[in-house]
Amino acid sequence: MLQNMTEGAPLKLIIPFMVPLLIGNVFQQLYNIADIIIVGRTIGVEALAAVGAVSPLFMMTMVLTIGLSNGFTVVTGQRYGARDMEGMRRSIGTCIVLSVFFVLLIMGVMHLVIDPVLALMNIPQELLPNAYAYVMIIVDGLFAMMGYNLLSGIMRSLGDSKTPLYFLIVSSVVNVALALAFILYLGWGVPGSAIALVIAQAISAVLCVFYIYKRFPQLHVGRKDFNLDWPEIWAHLRMGLPMAVQFSVLGMGIIILQSVCNKFGGQQIAGFTTAIRVEQLALQPMISFGIAMAVFTAQNFGARRFDRIREAVRRCSVLSFAFSVVAAALLFMFGEEVIGVFLDDPAPEVMQAAHMYIAYTVPAYFFLSQIFIYRNACQGMGIGMIPMLAGCVELIMRSAVAIYLSGPYGFMGVCIAEPVAWISCSIFVFASYHYFIRVLEKKSALSA
Repeated sequence: MLQNMTEGAPLKLIIPFMVPLLIGNVFQQLYNIADIIIVGRTIGVEALAAVGAVSPLFMMTMVLTIGLSNGFTVVTGQRYGARDMEGMRRSIGTCIVLSVFFVLLIMGVMHLVIDPVLALMNIPQELLPNAYAYVMIIVDGLFAMMGYNLLSGIMRSLGDSKTPLYFLIVSSVVNVALALAFILYLGWGVPGSAIALVIAQAISAVLCVFYIYKRFPQLHVGRKDFNLDWPEIWAHLRMGLPMAVQFSVLGMGIIILQSVCNKFGGQQIAGFTTAIRVEQLALQPMISFGIAMAVFTAQNFGARRFDRIREAVRRCSVLSFAFSVVAAALLFMFGEEVIGVFLDDPAPEVMQAAHMYIAYTVPAYFFLSQIFIYRNACQGMGIGMIPMLAGCVELIMRSAVAIYLSGPYGFMGVCIAEPVAWISCSIFVFASYHYFIRVLEKKSALSA
């Protein structure tokens, strides 16, 4: 099921690879959406607001593991594209060692800073116990999250996007079943939802391990693959750290946005939380194109096929734009109906806040769609600093607009912050991609 993307029509390779990614990403979102729906409809608005108030911290830990694993496995994909099988297995060993180290580091830091961070996020006092319990259970289960993201990232970097999907579907079903059981029958409340999430992620990671062991002997690593030296470590850190920083910077921007939103009370928090979840589901086609773009670019960069990279970026940019138009239209037409799924008889203030957020953000989906394409193309070519700097652009613009405009315009200022950040970042990554691909083409021609 591994796939060579250095030969054949780019779109005929990317689209079949992207479809399982899309389905998988939808199920990945179901982790969060299931939590929100179950908590909101079975426990109530206050419990929903508690989960929503700390969801940026959960997202921060999740995107850190995704950023590190995606960055590390770019090296794996490049070596597979260059047909360096020994180097590929050495890369897998390096990915495992570095992942264990960073999970322990993230867990330790979160335990040290959680109390002051929650205080800075302006979480209402009545929401604090549930919010704290939810986020700390997620943090303590971080090995499960990192395990799945790393192993699925390795398989995807080698062209197999279907297997991680199957395991994700299984774990999504398990997550829903366990969350219902823990909340409705065991009475564990909000913590039960977090425990179900961690168990489901652990199951998906274990399934990945067994499948790789049984089906892919070329991916089996031995003791020699763990004998690391600094050049090997640096080759992976050079990709993984900028991606982690990029995602953590984006996470900080969302935390700041949530902190500003938390000042407006539980109804606005609940509305903002539901709108974000609906939006994330609608954006999955664009996100999936971006992941496919990174894998395709990494393999073709390893084979020095810049012509194929350019063609794929052009075509995927147009397709991603089309998806952004469809997503915007669907949310305009059916956004309120979808939001109503999350709560039983939601208050007008909740619906008003959610509708306002969607109304201000969907016109900027075009710019967001281009960010996924050009940022991931830069990542696949090994230009790790560009995604990181792009995250800084988003952080600065999102935070500045939310803080400055929330004073005179209230919750509307929070809604305006997202499109301003997307427009700024899209301009940056578009210009960066075109500059660096010309530079790399010239270097490749000179070394040939």
